[in-house]
Amino acid sequence: MYTSDSALRAFREARHTFIGGSRIDMGTLASTLGVDRTSLFRWVGNRDRLLSEVLWSLAVPTLDAAAAAAAPSGAARIVDVLDRFTADLIEAPYFRAFLTREPARALRLLTTTESDVQSRFVGRVTALVDEERTAGDFDPAPLSSEELARLLVRISESFTYADLISGQTPDPVRARATFEYVLRPTTSPTPTTRTTGVR
Repeated sequence: MYTSDSALRAFREARHTFIGGSRIDMGTLASTLGVDRTSLFRWVGNRDRLLSEVLWSLAVPTLDAAAAAAAPSGAARIVDVLDRFTADLIEAPYFRAFLTREPARALRLLTTTESDVQSRFVGRVTALVDEERTAGDFDPAPLSSEELARLLVRISESFTYADLISGQTPDPVRARATFEYVLRPTTSPTPTTRTTGVR
């Protein structure tokens, strides 16, 4: 994440543009900030780096909101968090606009092993699994917490980006059913109304 005042100012302007459903253009952003492109790149890095930071900044409150509304413990909690997060991504209009506008770049920034966004997402899910394992409410064996997290993230990606990957319609209901099939919670609470920090 950016720390300097100049980088944060550029980041906030880019985030505002993205949430508004528009393309982040480095030349336009530099002009809006009243600086040259060289200064902008020095502050925030290249466009992919800036997009990755914007995307992750939107994922964090969505994950936090999903965790706050999820079941209290165990596999049911993990299912709830992933279900809510995946559904919110599928339903967020500015996110769908980005996927439609720049599909190849979106998949590269969000789903590849070199992706900062994916590695951070895996880290959050690993921590979630670890919390339930440490509390004695869930056992990921025979997989490690990170191995299970990577599988669950791939499931989330396969449904979130189904239209780009396989030409199918993204379906949060089928996504939840798949999370439940893999995690086998003892109870499957009916999802309540979802709230996020970004929509």
